[in-house]
Amino acid sequence: MKAVTVAEMRAIEASVMAAGVSEAELMARAGEALGQALGRAFPETGTAVAYIGKGHNGGDALIALHVMRDTFGWKIVVRSAFPVSELAGLSMAQLDGLVPEESVNAAPGPLLLLDGLLGIGAEGAPRGSISDLIAEMNGLRQTRGAVIAAVDLPTGTDPDSGEVFPGAVTADATFMIGAAKLGLLLGCAANVTGALHLVPVDGLEVDGGGDMELISPQTMDFGKSPRPFDFHKGQAGRVAIVAGSPQFTGAALLSVMGAVHAGGGLVTLHAPSNACDAIRSRLPLEAMLSPCDDPSALLTKNFDAVVVGPGLGKSDDAFADGLANLISGAKVPTVIDADALDLISKYGIKTGNSHIFTPHPGEFARMAPELSGFSREDAARGFVSETEAVLLLKGARSIVAKGGISLRINSTGTPAMSNGGQGDLLSGVLGALLAGGMETFDAAAFGAWLCGRAAEISFLENGSPCTATDTAGYLGLAIRDWSRRMR
Repeated sequence: MKAVTVAEMRAIEASVMAAGVSEAELMARAGEALGQALGRAFPETGTAVAYIGKGHNGGDALIALHVMRDTFGWKIVVRSAFPVSELAGLSMAQLDGLVPEESVNAAPGPLLLLDGLLGIGAEGAPRGSISDLIAEMNGLRQTRGAVIAAVDLPTGTDPDSGEVFPGAVTADATFMIGAAKLGLLLGCAANVTGALHLVPVDGLEVDGGGDMELISPQTMDFGKSPRPFDFHKGQAGRVAIVAGSPQFTGAALLSVMGAVHAGGGLVTLHAPSNACDAIRSRLPLEAMLSPCDDPSALLTKNFDAVVVGPGLGKSDDAFADGLANLISGAKVPTVIDADALDLISKYGIKTGNSHIFTPHPGEFARMAPELSGFSREDAARGFVSETEAVLLLKGARSIVAKGGISLRINSTGTPAMSNGGQGDLLSGVLGALLAGGMETFDAAAFGAWLCGRAAEISFLENGSPCTATDTAGYLGLAIRDWSRRMR
């Protein structure tokens, strides 16, 4: 499902109402779906406060508030930027006995603030009483540990361009109603949108392709089919991981952990022989270890996917030559990460549609210095226009790109996972997905989503920080969430 502009969203809404669905019914559907999504996303109950303006965005927030109280057990509060008499008629009707309060007197426990102040029709920087309530919300986030969930968009952020105006809401999560809003997927808006949630609403489905799409289990079908009951490890795939060095054993071990926890059937770590002693005692019991001083020897072995790079460090010329031969000669899907990325330009390695590059921003800058002046999105497009390979450009809003296809933007993740090893874990997850038969473009999108979602679950359960080992432990629950369309 493509991300839409405001004009496109308006046209979709108009089409639904022209077909006989009233504005009140559309609001009821949106508010109910939003409330259910919020209740799933924040399972620990506390006090939920709806901050509302005059428009229908506030009406959606009020309906969601009732759902959170009646279905999930939240205490609810309303804060209005305007007197009740000035609210739009449909929004006023959703108060349903609630009286806006003058301040927030929250009970002990989680404090969730719903930003329903302005909708997609607003323009420019927030002003007046809207600005005052934004300051209150942002202040509670800083001093009270409140979590802000934006309804459709964070007030003060342009949903088409992603421009963040002074005084905007800083949301921890944004629940986009009906369809993803184009500007909110851009990296320039990430600090104020937080994690992105799609809230499907009956009748507001989007048809056709576009420039960008959100990686979401509600709109993508891959990764949901259950394994047959007689499924066995050979069918789950054989993953070869070429990784590690005496100095960087952890990266190799985390990559192995990712492949094991993401469902790889047989996982073998091929590490330089001088690193094997340091690795052996810490290797997951489910994986195998094979000394490897010439990676090109793996070309004669039988694997379903290969991962190369994590923790290799600076290899000697002979090992690097072998690694280059492996990357260029492998007949199976191959993930190229970390130190192996530097070999691509150095050796002029020809890559194709069976390869996935997984650079972080610094590695990408070295791979494509000519794209340094572009936005992340345009740089990704420019890069894949020159290669058949898939690019997974990591970051707070990871981008998955392939030439001639809409950019895919990841929706999951948390600042709690801002620590070493997460990318190494991801490379192993990708290896397992590819070994299981998933196509490269889908595997890159699915792997990014899974790791982000696993970290979110860890953060909800345990707080911050969320290490790569923590993320690995919740990959199974993330896979279940995807298959059940639960995020």
